Amino acid sequence: MFLTGEHHRTIDDRFRLQLPPEFVSEISDDEGGVIVAKERAGCLSLWKQEDWQQRLDSGISLLKQKINSGRMEQRWGDVQRLGRLLSTRHTSTKLANRSRLLVPEGFRSFLGVAAGKEVVVVGAVICVEIWNPEVWLDVLKQEMPDFGDLFKQLTQ
Repeated sequence: MFLTGEHHRTIDDRFRLQLPPEFVSEISDDEGGVIVAKERAGCLSLWKQEDWQQRLDSGISLLKQKINSGRMEQRWGDVQRLGRLLSTRHTSTKLANRSRLLVPEGFRSFLGVAAGKEVVVVGAVICVEIWNPEVWLDVLKQEMPDFGDLFKQLTQ
């Protein structure tokens, strides 16, 4: 899987979004299941359920090892904060007609896009991101100057 591309879509009056067909098969299972995650204010990400679960299980396993070995004794506040964020960060949903996402209610205000407005759907190599257009433009302005260096670092 190597997801790239930028597509402009409109969220309808019921907060549904038609995903680009080339992304759907890469992020959903045979029944249309997908994980929706809060990334940063103005951005949601979509993941294949098994990929998300593998990443989650790996991180939780490492955290449990640290807790069991006593290495987190001074960081209980951070552990609780992680738990709160983890509890509200993602949800599992099914795509309607295999390509239409209903943006979950608790995720709409995080995305910050009203019904009937445009979003930008971006392939982020390992997942698909849904961006508030204003936030996306700000991110591009901030990160694009570093593109060349980033590409070199990741491909050497």
